Amino acid sequence: MSAANRYLVSFDARDTFHRFTDVLVIGAGIAGLRAALEVPPDLTVLVVTKDRVTESNSSYAQGGIAGVRSPEDRFEDHVEDTLIAGDGLCDRTVVELVIHEAPHQIDKLIEWGTRFDEENGHLALTREGGHSHRRIVHALGDSTGFEMMRATISTARTRPNIRIWDDTFTIDLLTHTGACVGAVVARNGMGKFLIWAKQVILASGGCGMVYRETTNPPVATGDGMAAAYRAGAELRDMEFMQFHPTVLYVAGSARYLVSEAVRGEGAYLRDVNGERFMPAADPRAELAPRDVVARAIFRTMEKTQHLNVYLDLSHLDPAMVLNRFPGINRACKSFGLDITKDRIPVRPGAHYMMGGVTVDHQGRTTVPGLWAAGEVTSSGLHGANRLASNSLIEGLVYGTLCGRGATDAIRKMPREMTALPLRCAIPPAEMDARFDIADLTASLRSLMVRNMGIVRDRTRLLEAKENLRFWCRYALSRELDSKAGWELQNMLTIARLMIAGALARDESRGTHYRSDFPTRDDARWGLRHVTSEPFVALA
Repeated sequence: MSAANRYLVSFDARDTFHRFTDVLVIGAGIAGLRAALEVPPDLTVLVVTKDRVTESNSSYAQGGIAGVRSPEDRFEDHVEDTLIAGDGLCDRTVVELVIHEAPHQIDKLIEWGTRFDEENGHLALTREGGHSHRRIVHALGDSTGFEMMRATISTARTRPNIRIWDDTFTIDLLTHTGACVGAVVARNGMGKFLIWAKQVILASGGCGMVYRETTNPPVATGDGMAAAYRAGAELRDMEFMQFHPTVLYVAGSARYLVSEAVRGEGAYLRDVNGERFMPAADPRAELAPRDVVARAIFRTMEKTQHLNVYLDLSHLDPAMVLNRFPGINRACKSFGLDITKDRIPVRPGAHYMMGGVTVDHQGRTTVPGLWAAGEVTSSGLHGANRLASNSLIEGLVYGTLCGRGATDAIRKMPREMTALPLRCAIPPAEMDARFDIADLTASLRSLMVRNMGIVRDRTRLLEAKENLRFWCRYALSRELDSKAGWELQNMLTIARLMIAGALARDESRGTHYRSDFPTRDDARWGLRHVTSEPFVALA
């Protein structure tokens, strides 16, 4: 591949600002900061994040963190629940590793100052869809991510060896002789930097913004996945985007996640006529895994020709509801909804990517010098469908593993670092300069909802593939100079990989449902993954 096509922007090491660090962590969510905190104080760590340090999917997590804490619960039960939700595609070794580590990681968060909710002097535990026991710890009712990240960010800021750069967009990973040696970034108002690192840990989160309807914050545009792909890393399972069943749906408003824990506490799902539909869809009713509930809602919306369904909490104790879900109450109240009496309009929205950068049991990617943790990865924990509240614990466990692994690798390397004579010159695109980034971004996100949503088929996927091919030919052939432009290029890259995976997997499994292949096919697919083709630049 040519350097001009390998990178999104031109740069020359001879006339670019440089920064050196032992460990570069890309992403400041729970996985990235947990990795940084695992690096010993004699090594320097630079954490870069493209927005404020508080802006990540981790911060917006509502429900909580799953971990075996109750004497009635067992590790084996949590493992089995995870495997069932994953629909035959989980790596049991990874599942057992993460679940056995969960209680220790929760204790570490408490040690750092996270104030989880308590009952009678013990951690309060709730239950969510797919779980056989109450094992979800939570904070501030339904603002677990906010409280957890508050404590973790505060702890990271006390470590003299950790520096955090916010407003820093990671444009691409730097590679030399096949290994990752750093990144090219753009700092707000300060131009481009080349960051040279002995080891790089990718923890940049997911890609929910490729869909028009999503629970994710605007930062979730798949930048890390796309950069890793361009750097030669293998990605896999990109067809598995999880759609959260219950997203507050009020026309004209931003979409707001209504936590799984609402159904865990006993809320019902009803159609526009007031009828419950989940008992007929699955024996677990409202507590079925997310993929089952999302498809049931989709079918109900089609049957009733209504834009949404409704969550009903009116039969629950009002005091409990208001105490347990203060954030959801505030959001609904702003639209004149009383969650103790009124039905809440909800519909599914893109929520979590199970696929991503392939990592081994220690967090290594297929590119030497590059580690990865959290939603940016495909670790084998979630399989074809993530069990509720297993994501934060994955970030904590794999962040820890990556921090340790990167440290061990650095101990075997020379002490000194030098800048390498890397350069990239992208020729000007011979095209009309009138290029509307916002319009193409909106078109991509709408296409993904229509053709790569909860229910898919070959005809619509091929239509999406052709659209992406055309858009990529002119959008990826030019050098852009803004965050919005780079995000668009990354989302186009990720969408291509997602559609390719969905076309290849001619079966239905977990969150991937093909109406033309509506059943799970273990004889042909079993534990098979769809892996990305090696990166080839578009002509």
